Amino acid sequence: MRMRTILLVSLLSLACGLTVMSLVVIHGVLDGQIRENLVASLSGSTLTFENLERQRQQSLDREVALIADLPPLKALMTTHDLKTIQDGGAVFWRDSGSDLLALIDASGNVVAIYTKVNLPDQRSLDLQLVRLLDAPSAQRYIFSNSQLYQVSYHTLVFGSEATGTPLGYVVAGYAIDDRTGREVREAADADVVFVGADQIVFSTLDPKATSDLRQPLILLNSPGNPIDLQLPKAHYLATSLTLPTLSEIPVRLFVLKSYDQASSFALKLNRLLLGIGLFVVLLGTALALYIAGTITRPLEMLLAGARALGSGNFDYHLNPRGSRELKELSAAFEQMRNQVRLSQQQQVESARLAIIGRMASSISHDLRHYLSAVYANAEFLSHSGASEREREELMEEVKVAVQGMTETLESLLIFSRTGTSLHPTYESLNVLIERSVGMLRMHPDAQHVSVIIEDGPNIEAWLDARTIERAIYNLLINAVQAAHGGSQNNPAVRIRLTESPSHIELRINDNGPGVAPAIRGTLFEPFVSNGKRRGIGLGLSITARIMQDHGGSVRLEESNPGSTTFVLELDRRVLESMRPAAQEEPAILP
Repeated sequence: MRMRTILLVSLLSLACGLTVMSLVVIHGVLDGQIRENLVASLSGSTLTFENLERQRQQSLDREVALIADLPPLKALMTTHDLKTIQDGGAVFWRDSGSDLLALIDASGNVVAIYTKVNLPDQRSLDLQLVRLLDAPSAQRYIFSNSQLYQVSYHTLVFGSEATGTPLGYVVAGYAIDDRTGREVREAADADVVFVGADQIVFSTLDPKATSDLRQPLILLNSPGNPIDLQLPKAHYLATSLTLPTLSEIPVRLFVLKSYDQASSFALKLNRLLLGIGLFVVLLGTALALYIAGTITRPLEMLLAGARALGSGNFDYHLNPRGSRELKELSAAFEQMRNQVRLSQQQQVESARLAIIGRMASSISHDLRHYLSAVYANAEFLSHSGASEREREELMEEVKVAVQGMTETLESLLIFSRTGTSLHPTYESLNVLIERSVGMLRMHPDAQHVSVIIEDGPNIEAWLDARTIERAIYNLLINAVQAAHGGSQNNPAVRIRLTESPSHIELRINDNGPGVAPAIRGTLFEPFVSNGKRRGIGLGLSITARIMQDHGGSVRLEESNPGSTTFVLELDRRVLESMRPAAQEEPAILP
């Protein structure tokens, strides 16, 4: 499962990574190209506006010249009467169709102004009209009362242009309004925004976008450089021009190109690439599933078979699937498994025969020794000349030999029964120790050996009392036999029982010569013995199996001349799990 998952994740990650990388690279290239095109388009739109501005100015100059050449207007200006001029000039304003018309006398005083809007601040307009007479020809814009006008003026002359008498000046202009904005937008193919000071004078954007436009002051700080203008629902690239006005308030024209319109192709291409990426992901998934069915799943079956073989299961069914190589690998694995099974059977048979040989050799030696003692003593008993005391001694030796043979046969029976089901009861380990010591005192090897039970806690647990008692007895027999073989004048065996929240430990210490180094590594294997007068070497092996059946262990903790300690260790949780179901305490319902 893990290999298939890794393969699937790897292919999907590769497909997604390539798709994302392609989108990022293409988006970056397209974005750069779109920006270059927009910058070039903005430059062209600016030039288009300047050309349109010159054409409008030329047309306005001609219109003003025609108005200035009208005899009635000249006659009106010769009256020099302010009221007469203001009333009579309104006719010429309506006939001209301009948004602004102003009349200035020969002294430079504004005598009449006509506009389509109210003039709350006429003084600013008067000042700009007067400045217009002395301003360079490029300054042809007037910004007043939130209105922007493109204007032109001409001199009113009585008589010929060259030798006539100046009567004043006529000024005419057109407001930058919706009509002008549409002309500019169509000609420049861009949106335009006229900004005066900190307010928007006119915009070709829709009202919502215009209300969201709150960056004119920021834009004023970067004239001439294309900048990004991000609105809530639109993205523009903008550049600006400073308009030559006669007002002290700066007026700037902003030309805006929509990023969204220009990037529509990029969006379509991104969607196409995303669709291709999803197709690649699906294709990768299908490929991963195909590879999983032909490679990874058969490999997982082989892995399961190898694990089953490792746990000793030689009958795990293998279903050869996948490619030809994998089928051959499955066949080779099956052949190897059969060979391992055959080899294991041969090893088990060899080990069984070796154990039988060791057992037969050990048993025959011990039984022969005991039988020889019984035969010799029986022969001596048959002589009539033996005294009563001699007969008792001979009979005692016969009993010892018979007891040795009985213990040997009992050890073989216990060894053959280990591993069978246990019969746990709730017992006191202290009582089991005392019973084991009581049996030990009747053994001939325990004569003249001090067996000391140290004070300890009273410990009770669920266990098989018969087998645990046998395990303790086996360790005690080994201990007293080792104490007999030591150089101590007072051979002794000490028993100490301790506990912790998780474990119970029983230590048996003797002051014998210690365990021979040659057998320490195989101490708990069957028929291992070194220098013992009696026994076939099954005691420690039986003890180890009994402890293993109880989920515990036996180990050699210390082995030195004069001090050897064996430890029986039991796990409380394992012992508690041996509690019979009928003995479980009933749950107390609230």
